[in-house]
Amino acid sequence: MKRVCLLLLLLLAACARITQDNYLLIDEGMNEREVNALLGSPTESQGFNAYGFSSTLSRWVASDAAITVRFVNGKARIKTFDKPTPQ
Repeated sequence: MKRVCLLLLLLLAACARITQDNYLLIDEGMNEREVNALLGSPTESQGFNAYGFSSTLSRWVASDAAITVRFVNGKARIKTFDKPTPQ
């Protein structure tokens, strides 16, 4: 029971990080470690390397919002904040 409660608390804390205020704190040029410190570990991430060029697309998803950041050679370059429309 304690493990379940702890897991729920951790999930709630992670969801609380996926906010528009935190999105606005992400600056172009921040490295992946800095963004992870702000938002936590990404929900999903995929990357590729070719000819000395690397790119990673990371996404942090909560029940009410999502933040996506494209890293190029380890630095944030493009970011988006999505909030689903109420149904």
